[in-house]
Amino acid sequence: MTPDAPAPTTSPAEVANQPKGDPSMRPPRPERGDEVELRIDSLAFGGAGVARYGDGHGWVVFVRDALPGDTVRAVITKRKRHYGEARVVEIVTPSPDRVAPLADHPGAPWQVIPYEQQLEIKSRQVDDALRRLGHLDGFELLPIVPAEQQWRYRNKLEFSFGTDAEGQLICGFHAPGSWEDIVHVEDCLLQSERGNQARRDVLAWARAAGYTAYDRRSQLGALRNLVIREGRRTGEIQVRLVVSDGVEVDAGTLHAAVAADSLLVTSIETVGETTAGGSTELVAGNAKIGEELGGLQFQLSAQAFFQTNTEMAEKLYAVAAEVAGLQGWERVYDLFCGIGTIGLSLASKSGEVWGLEIVETAISDAINNAKANNISNTNFFAGDVRLALRELVEKAGRPDVIVVDPPRAGLSQKVVRRVLEASPKRIVYVSCNPTTLAPNAAQMVEAGYLLKTVRPVDMFPQTPHIECVALLERGPEANQIAAGD
Repeated sequence: MTPDAPAPTTSPAEVANQPKGDPSMRPPRPERGDEVELRIDSLAFGGAGVARYGDGHGWVVFVRDALPGDTVRAVITKRKRHYGEARVVEIVTPSPDRVAPLADHPGAPWQVIPYEQQLEIKSRQVDDALRRLGHLDGFELLPIVPAEQQWRYRNKLEFSFGTDAEGQLICGFHAPGSWEDIVHVEDCLLQSERGNQARRDVLAWARAAGYTAYDRRSQLGALRNLVIREGRRTGEIQVRLVVSDGVEVDAGTLHAAVAADSLLVTSIETVGETTAGGSTELVAGNAKIGEELGGLQFQLSAQAFFQTNTEMAEKLYAVAAEVAGLQGWERVYDLFCGIGTIGLSLASKSGEVWGLEIVETAISDAINNAKANNISNTNFFAGDVRLALRELVEKAGRPDVIVVDPPRAGLSQKVVRRVLEASPKRIVYVSCNPTTLAPNAAQMVEAGYLLKTVRPVDMFPQTPHIECVALLERGPEANQIAAGD
């Protein structure tokens, strides 16, 4: 786990293309359910330890909850031709870099890694993804921006209800690798004390009222999820209880038991576990809560997307603003704009901002947020970027800067083509997944853009998740294409 540690194995697809050595010299691969002893060499994207069963060119095994330097006994949970997956049964010899965990928390798997090393690993994985997956070079990898708080930094958490071995209702998180087992959490160290108290109050109320947890096998039971969102700067808190369709909730006793600025109940009729969609009823307080980000005021509805680390979102957007290099006259496109957080944060530095987002309620929130902050040089529209970007260019004119903040899957090839057709001078790519940033950036570079800088930002300490901001500038070749349009 030192800076010169082996580069991480990025994906099973890359494993399939790696040299395998002489097959006659390799030991037979273990079967699913077998226990094996493994030495962990590196970390893969997503945080699993990487080991090789057999000689140096042996079968690759991704081991959950294992660190470089560990020797572990692990049980094989998946067996493929080129790789396997396993979970730790026993740590035979711990890595010398391991530290004691602070919390029994499945959502903080990297808490056993010293924080400075977490930062080193994340920076190295961003660099590795761009070079090995995107075949990119010549860019400057800027120092990672560390988190302001290593614990209790999340402004939103989604919990699941379950039943323990004694049949008691519990509330926590899915056990790693399980879709049905729930691990109870008494004090979630990723959440504030006030948020923890709200969760405990809801659980105490539900137990006293005799509600049952939704059984993910039988698809029976009342309580599914609990979503707690906080305004870190305003102190406001929103509690949303997610129940099965047709379940009657005693709103009066729930309101009496739980102190919240916004108290809601969402009924979900789908079989799959989700907190999105359904029918939401306001039980008490306001339908939205307030939050402040970068000096701007935002109103957050129950299912609106908002960065889950308020303090680090400010750092992330500051990096985006810095690399955008705005001088006050530019036309900026904010694609996948959500409720307008990035676009509104850039408005004072731009001539005009045009936001595009497929979710209509998010666009409504963005327009209202612009009005609430007295920002008049922004325009927000609902539409699929893949289909609506050409129309936006015809309406607003070519952008000088495009900012994209896509989901983890990144941009589809067609969306990248639409962005290239718009021919901005600069593209600011805000990424939550370097393995999808890499092929997107490679496609842009192939079209004549230059990948100039990339800066990782640690939004989620104690986890393997990585955010980063990449700047691409239109090169001479792309300039000629733009001039000929």
